[in-house]
Amino acid sequence: MADPDPASTDPAPPVPAPPRHRGVTLNREAASTDPAAPSPAPASPVPATYDDFSKIELRVAKVLEARPHPNADKLMLLQIDVGDATKQIVAGIRQHTTPEALVGKLIVVVNNLAPAMLRGETSNGMLLAATSGDRVILLTVDDPDCVVGAKIK
Repeated sequence: MADPDPASTDPAPPVPAPPRHRGVTLNREAASTDPAAPSPAPASPVPATYDDFSKIELRVAKVLEARPHPNADKLMLLQIDVGDATKQIVAGIRQHTTPEALVGKLIVVVNNLAPAMLRGETSNGMLLAATSGDRVILLTVDDPDCVVGAKIK
């Protein structure tokens, strides 16, 4: 049997890697300036493991006070009761609700989020909300038997 053609067994030349910018791989197709070029498909979310999710402490909180943030048009300051503590959170919901509509509501919050300074105010958590078109809908608890501070699993 004859030896195969040596040219057919050589590996294909390496394809150059896409360019990188500050640790981000740039997609050459997405960088096209042709307006007729199709837009790239949205990236799939990175799957979270059970261990990732188990680090997040979700709790039912009662809104005690709500007021507009003094230094930001889109932010609101909320004083909340999470059962074993009272804390402040800063939320980007000012254009979607009023302070009066929030007071007394039972909301869902990320209780163990690291503190963050937002426009001069400390936020010690994050409320959960859904976007539906142009609307932002707070995730609330409407069961009267649910106690403030209840852990969500």
